Amino acid sequence: MRDYYEVLGVSRTADKDAIKKAYRQLAMKYHPDRNPGDKAAEDKFKEAAEAYDVLSHDEKRSQYDRFGHAGMNGFGGFGGGPQGFHDINDIFSAFGDIFSDLFGPGMGGMGQRGRSRSRARRGSDLRYRLEVELKDVISGTQREIQFETDDACKTCSGSGAKPGTSPTTCLTCGGSGQVVRQQGFFAMSTTCPTCRGEGVMIKEMCPDCRGRGRKPVHRKLSIQVPAGVETGTQLRLSGEGEAGYQGGPSGDLYVQLLVKDDPRFERDGQTLHGEIHISYLQALLGTEVEVETVTGSTKLEVRPGSHDGSEVRLHNEGVPAIRGGRRGDLVYHLKVEFPKKLTKKEEELLREIANETGVEVMAPAGFFGRRK
Repeated sequence: MRDYYEVLGVSRTADKDAIKKAYRQLAMKYHPDRNPGDKAAEDKFKEAAEAYDVLSHDEKRSQYDRFGHAGMNGFGGFGGGPQGFHDINDIFSAFGDIFSDLFGPGMGGMGQRGRSRSRARRGSDLRYRLEVELKDVISGTQREIQFETDDACKTCSGSGAKPGTSPTTCLTCGGSGQVVRQQGFFAMSTTCPTCRGEGVMIKEMCPDCRGRGRKPVHRKLSIQVPAGVETGTQLRLSGEGEAGYQGGPSGDLYVQLLVKDDPRFERDGQTLHGEIHISYLQALLGTEVEVETVTGSTKLEVRPGSHDGSEVRLHNEGVPAIRGGRRGDLVYHLKVEFPKKLTKKEEELLREIANETGVEVMAPAGFFGRRK
């Protein structure tokens, strides 16, 4: 699969205007109506649409710049891209404004395709923010989400017409949704005032949806949160957004993940950092202490002679890579604690050690404020 920037022939720092201009040129060059029966041109037309869909969208472009094609999660598109285009008409529906600019209002660059799909429109994309715990990131998790959206009315099957009846073609525009007014040498296309651009008229409305063809629904959806995700990771569920209009494709659902802070650890990519407090005697003589991991606990060996700030690394106890592979490490930073006050016996023993090793220390009167 080619790099999207290469497909459009733009640099990685190109702004939206440059990206749109590049896509317009390719769309005009490889448009199916200009290359009838040319499969190679059709493939390039689809490829350009997929690239434009990603690079013209801030969130998708950011995800693509960070993770490449893998960041698109392999959903939808003709070549695994993010839009979920199923055929050429989906491209015309998604980027109708661009094709209208190229071929005139109402045409959408589709020739006669525009008439047959004048009412069919893609549903809107939906966004959902999901919080997950750090422990969920280690092995992945299954979560259920709930949200409100619009779906096709079951009573009228989305037509908006009373059961037993059907919408009729608008006589004013002949079903195109546009009327053309001739003024001398110029022709101006405007939205049909009779059907308001729908191309059809509903004489008897559906009693349930009152002609809308849609009704609000409450949806529950189970999603798989993969291991290794981080705050800002976006999951795309193709076709799980708002239902399409009049048989059009559904939009997509984008789930943005927020990994909640864990007071025990600080995350740096795949590495986790924590703190463990030990006494100065444990640091000098070494010890074994029980510490927490994300999913349980384990024994941690502190070598003799450790000092404040020393690191003890537990391999494979960090966060796994989002693309698979081994887990990172959990690094514990030692915080060595010294007593604020010594017992008489402790002071005597320490002075003996100082004398034995030839270390010069303060006289008893100044040591921790004690006087004999």
